This record gives sequence, structure tokens and C-alpha cells, in this order.
Amino acid sequence: MLVITRREGEEVVIGDPKNPIGVVRIASVKGERVRIAFDFPREVEINRREIAEQIVNAAPEVIATIKQGAVAQ
Repeated sequence: MLVITRREGEEVVIGDPKNPIGVVRIASVKGERVRIAFDFPREVEINRREIAEQIVNAAPEVIATIKQGAVAQ
């Protein structure tokens, strides 16, 4: 895990600096609350940890059986 220090308005570039995947910016800091802005393509999913865990835990396992239908003669 990489841990860095950023101030309000500063950014972190994700991926190749010449062609980044996205950018994370510290939008604001108020007391113990930090607002983070993500600038990524729409196809990149971004979720809070608790939401990501709900998605993973709620994914139903697909169990199916194939029944052979009656053959018309």
C-alpha cells in the first residue's frame, strides 16, 4: 500500500503520467472530513469500500440445470 500526503487541491495521477488512467484530487478538508474528487473514464467503476463489499456479498451464485425437452416426431 502506498501512503502519501496531499493538501487540499493537490492531485495524484493514476497510471502512466503521459496517458493516465485517472486523477484523484483532494477537493476539500474540513476537520476530520476529506472530500475526494475522482476523474476517471465512465467505464471504470469506483465504489466506497462498504458498497463494494455489499456488491460482492450480494452476488448470487448461478446454479442451473438443463432439462432436455420432449423431442417432436
